[in-house]
Amino acid sequence: MAGADEQARAPERAPTIRDVARHAGVSKSLVSLVLQGHGRVSDASRAAVQQAIADLGYRPNSRARALSTSRSNTVGVLLNDLSNPWFVDLLAGLATTLHSSGLSPVLADSRTDHRIGVGSVTKLLAQDVDGLVVVGTTDEEADLVGAAEEVPVVLAGTRDPDLAGADIVVNDDFAGARAAAQHLLALGHTRIAHLSGPGKIGALRRDGFRTTLAEAGLDPDAYLETGGMSEESGYAAARRLLSRPDRPTAIFAFNDVAAIGALSATDDLGLYVPQDISLVGYDNTYLSRIRHISLTSVDNGNFGVGVQAGRFLVERLTAPALPRRVHLVPTRLEVRSSTAAPPPPH
Repeated sequence: MAGADEQARAPERAPTIRDVARHAGVSKSLVSLVLQGHGRVSDASRAAVQQAIADLGYRPNSRARALSTSRSNTVGVLLNDLSNPWFVDLLAGLATTLHSSGLSPVLADSRTDHRIGVGSVTKLLAQDVDGLVVVGTTDEEADLVGAAEEVPVVLAGTRDPDLAGADIVVNDDFAGARAAAQHLLALGHTRIAHLSGPGKIGALRRDGFRTTLAEAGLDPDAYLETGGMSEESGYAAARRLLSRPDRPTAIFAFNDVAAIGALSATDDLGLYVPQDISLVGYDNTYLSRIRHISLTSVDNGNFGVGVQAGRFLVERLTAPALPRRVHLVPTRLEVRSSTAAPPPPH
């Protein structure tokens, strides 16, 4: 029987490029750039990678280097609900930029994936995408933190989650909400409700609404309701507001979908838009442009958001060490027939 010193031992695993990236606190693509001798890498990042290589004893071979620098020419696009019409224009802008750069989008719908017990981020990374674009609010924050260590990530139409080095492309939500509130004030409304939404985007729209009402000498919280993003949540919130004895004469919803829910609530309660209730949405989706709905809505420049998100992602693929960037797309209010002066007091 062999002695302990002669017993066979499993060889230690050789460090990989992923180990180097984790040790240096950078992305795998940045390590690849350092290995290639790329010039557009900061001195600090290059030094961190070189120190990690020395600490771990990493030895790239030609095969591993080829694998680490190869690309799939695909970009993962993470959505929280593909049925939401808000995504249509944004995806059109994003696809335009990606295709012109030789990249193909791969879509994943978090809501559908969750129903079958699959994580969308994990699924996209398993397809070796070169980067990720997160469109709208997501509940896969933990997975995205890990993903951002491996591939470039750009947030489009959302500010969540807070990822170091992830670019953000959004519309000016604060200004958009101000425009909606100012429009209703100019029509003569003083009992104005807001169906607020989630995350930092919801907070910015809520702040824009509250600031504008406070400047007009009104109580900004008198008709503030949590409205959510869905038609169902918009319906429930509007029912609560419109059942009050001092019901509002105008409602500003977080998005067009919630506004459609509010429209259904007014109808169920025997009220009319805009004779009894003025209604404003956000996103200016195709729903707002349907003639018999004709919803006044804030246009958030979604096509432009998608175009810029694509540009940021393409730039990060070649220069992952770029400083984080935040790009605001201007908004404008599209006034239609869902808003009018308030009804005369009884």
